[in-house]
Amino acid sequence: MIKADDAAPTGWAAVGRGTNGGAGAPAESRYEVGTLSELKAALANNGKPTAPKIVYIKGTVDGNQAPDGRILGEQDYAPGYDIAKYVSCFGPDGKVWSDQTFEYCKKQRQLRQTGSNNMKRQIEVSIPSNTTVVGLGPDAGFVGANIVILSATNVVLRNLSVEAPVDYFTTWSPDDGNGAWNARFDAVSSVTSDHLWIDHVRLSDGRFPDSEAPRGPNGKPANRHDGLLDLKDGTDYVTISNSRLSNHDKTMLLGSGDEHVDKDGGKLRVSYIGNYFENLQQRAPRVRFGQVHVVNNYFTGSTDDPHYPLVSEAQGGSSYFLGAGYESRIFSEHNAFDFTGPGADPSIMVSSYNGHRFSDTGSWYNGQSADLNAIAKASFEGNRAEAIAEAEAAGTAAPDWTGWDFTTDVGWNPADIYSYKAFSTPQAVRNHALRFTGPGVLTVKQ
Repeated sequence: MIKADDAAPTGWAAVGRGTNGGAGAPAESRYEVGTLSELKAALANNGKPTAPKIVYIKGTVDGNQAPDGRILGEQDYAPGYDIAKYVSCFGPDGKVWSDQTFEYCKKQRQLRQTGSNNMKRQIEVSIPSNTTVVGLGPDAGFVGANIVILSATNVVLRNLSVEAPVDYFTTWSPDDGNGAWNARFDAVSSVTSDHLWIDHVRLSDGRFPDSEAPRGPNGKPANRHDGLLDLKDGTDYVTISNSRLSNHDKTMLLGSGDEHVDKDGGKLRVSYIGNYFENLQQRAPRVRFGQVHVVNNYFTGSTDDPHYPLVSEAQGGSSYFLGAGYESRIFSEHNAFDFTGPGADPSIMVSSYNGHRFSDTGSWYNGQSADLNAIAKASFEGNRAEAIAEAEAAGTAAPDWTGWDFTTDVGWNPADIYSYKAFSTPQAVRNHALRFTGPGVLTVKQ
């Protein structure tokens, strides 16, 4: 049983003043909601949005629900938009857009932008400071909403099911690698916020896997989902615990870019504790700058999953679980990785994206002890050699990170900051993930 004013657990969110959301909210600032309109009114809190408040979610809040109760779709946001026509305007190779490719191209370009902006205004839900949002049952939560914690402090999300919003107006970017889709809307994101606790939450693509989306210029389905749980622009002091994230591509991104040291340097302190990460094709998480603790999480995936196959770099793909990005300092311990299917290999566990500081202790691959440090080192050194060779061929200076050496000294230890006791066997990590993560485990007392 939990009460909505329970204190935050061990982890970064408990550091300093801690995170208790709307604990202590008076009776008039405690709300039960079941629609988007009711939710937005509750968050406004009678003109005092940053005062302590607790919002109980009963049933499913649909981000596409208009005030009159209708569920809006693509044609409501942009009548006449057609993604197939939009794609055709990039030409036969998908490389160059022209308003003159077909007579409808200019109109489709305008409709895509208009629809995207209309959809943003509809589905975005901004969570203010000093707020607890908690689900009243195992299926309470959100579908189709873009939940943003923007410039807020002291926010708690618990016992919620979140289905990622479908971006009907996702953008084809021909210059992104060999061409890529870039959706606009995260399921949950934090921007310049601090002291956040996300606990017993389930996040996934739910009913709308990208494998069933319309095809793009490269013949592959459009990516209609962006991040599942992204932390950006100086977000700090976050604990994500006992949650279940599944069936998604671009899962959890920490930091907005290698160049954003002014925003992210010294911040992005995040704990991932006791979560279940299932069929996540990348970014579980991918870390820039952050000082991140990853402990007792259970990672599963397969090379032949019908909707979310994981294909490691060693197999010619781009899937990975932990991503060590620029200036990241990941402290990993006692995580269990189960990766199966034809060609499955342990390199899937960690990849370096210019990150040279990574430490793991006691993790397992398919039930056996695993050397994640060696995998991270090999990935970093391979990328470094490639970057140096590319710079020499172009006659340009190599990036600064190519002058660094890989090390397992990340410069910090979570045990020096907060108290915790980790499971010491893969069986215990699996059991916790399978039985005690996501919504419905806890009984909520109003």
